[in-house]
Amino acid sequence: MTDNPATPDGNAAAAPPPLPMGNRLRRIRPYFSQPASAWILAIGATLVGAATEPLIPALLQPLLDKGFRKGDLAIWMVPVALLLLFGVRGFAGFVAEIALAKVTNLGLLKLRKAMFNKLLTARLDLFSTQSASALSNTVVYEVQNGSSMLVNSVMGLARDCLAVAALCGYLLYLNWRLTLIITLLIPAIAWVMRVLSSRLYRLTRASQGATDSLAYVVEENVLAHRDIRLHAAQEAQADRFAKLSDTLRRLSMKSVVASAAMTPATQLLTASALSAVISVALLQSATDDTSVGSFVAFVTAMLMLVAPIKRLSEAANPITRGLAALERGLDLMEKTHDEPGGTFAKARANGRISFINTRVAYSDDGAPAVDALNLDITPGETVALVGASGAGKTTLVNLLPRFVEPTSGTIELDGHELREWEIASLRSQFALVSQHVVMLNDTVAANVALGLDVDHDKVMACLKAANLERFVTELPQGMNTLVGHNATQLSGGQRQRLAIARALYKDAPILILDEATSALDTESERAVQEALLRLMRNRTTLVIAHRLSTVQHASRIVVMDAGRIVETGTHMELIERDGPYSRLYKLGLYDADLSQSASVAQLS
Repeated sequence: MTDNPATPDGNAAAAPPPLPMGNRLRRIRPYFSQPASAWILAIGATLVGAATEPLIPALLQPLLDKGFRKGDLAIWMVPVALLLLFGVRGFAGFVAEIALAKVTNLGLLKLRKAMFNKLLTARLDLFSTQSASALSNTVVYEVQNGSSMLVNSVMGLARDCLAVAALCGYLLYLNWRLTLIITLLIPAIAWVMRVLSSRLYRLTRASQGATDSLAYVVEENVLAHRDIRLHAAQEAQADRFAKLSDTLRRLSMKSVVASAAMTPATQLLTASALSAVISVALLQSATDDTSVGSFVAFVTAMLMLVAPIKRLSEAANPITRGLAALERGLDLMEKTHDEPGGTFAKARANGRISFINTRVAYSDDGAPAVDALNLDITPGETVALVGASGAGKTTLVNLLPRFVEPTSGTIELDGHELREWEIASLRSQFALVSQHVVMLNDTVAANVALGLDVDHDKVMACLKAANLERFVTELPQGMNTLVGHNATQLSGGQRQRLAIARALYKDAPILILDEATSALDTESERAVQEALLRLMRNRTTLVIAHRLSTVQHASRIVVMDAGRIVETGTHMELIERDGPYSRLYKLGLYDADLSQSASVAQLS
């Protein structure tokens, strides 16, 4: 069993070697260095709290040496001093905690915003290599836990270091010979912390990978719950989940062992020093070199060292875990590149599209999805793409908004290569209605006006054109009703019509319809076809569909096979040509509802 978990594809995910601590802290400093006033308060309060540590044993020496001799010490002095001492310590601790909370929350806000903005602009291959659960876990949970753990642990480390320094200074003042014995603890504890924290870092990163793998399995089974039940795959998926859970359990146990080993190792070293100190102090007391008060004060101060030294020995665990969690977010931002784009921008494109010897291959050894494709589309033309499944139709349209990049060849819009376009300007030219409809958990109006300001009158007009007016008016809050997670409260046809309303609202010069009416019944399709045909007027339109009623009215039909164009023409031309399109038609792969297609064709 290795320390590295299995990734969702079954391969081992190696944890990267840790950078030096200073370099790792410098990486997160830009996010947690502000506000300066909060840091000043936190550091100042920490200094005050640490400075009061030696005062507790310092009060014991006069109490024992003078307090029990009548008249040597006023009866009220020690109690009042204790009240003042703990009052100052409590107030300093309160101020430091509030200041640290401000630093942590503002740093977390800044880091989360930067990470989410990176997701919005990242190259699309990020989403094919990282699962949604892993990305959301990093952005939402890991950085929150990591930032809180790290900031508090670092300040606790600083506080305990100052406390140890103050107590050691007081011990030197009391008895420098005994203090030399205690100083032997420092290099021994540092060595233990270094060895165990390095192992803990590797185990923490490996555990994070195992957690992602486990979340990925849960995500897959939630999304595919119908297929899992239909194919009776519950037992296989349960075994898969159990194996990954056991991997995570083993890594967690190894982390616990590494973390738990720090405390007994530190306590053993401390007990050894304490035994040596007591032995030497007893020898000194025999020669009258020390008083009872100074001896008790020394032992008390030394015992007070145990708690901060113990916390110092344990600090490696939360600091290592916090850094490992934050570094996943930093790695996401530093290693993920933004989508490349040019500088050319245009408010509204004319809609002339040219594919020039375009080729797309998803793998080096596989057949290309699009191969040696040449196609010119004039502004305002409606081009229907037909062909068997896997012919390359969807890949072709996904090239236009640069959801897919060509392996070779070029694609131009209005005479400018797509790479020359500023990415946001390019995508503003397209409206897409796909068979895979995605809706946000927001209102109907917000989903229709996605990315644009909501104009309720315009939203209602688009809903009416998409044959959704009656349905929306019957909702509890009308168009202000939340649609639920991915619009699960709506039927497939309603979600698809809502996507059509979104495309109507965007009013882009180029329209892509990828099986846009696949989830509609005949009556709804007729109404939506009329809306689509009105939308298609004066727009460049690419249509992918298997229904004759959708493709027959196109200006041109492009037949594809194995990523290549095999013939083009109008519906009647291709039927008369008796080629691949005609054979598809005769085989019944395309709907032959001529009465419907003829009626909608009159609108075009």
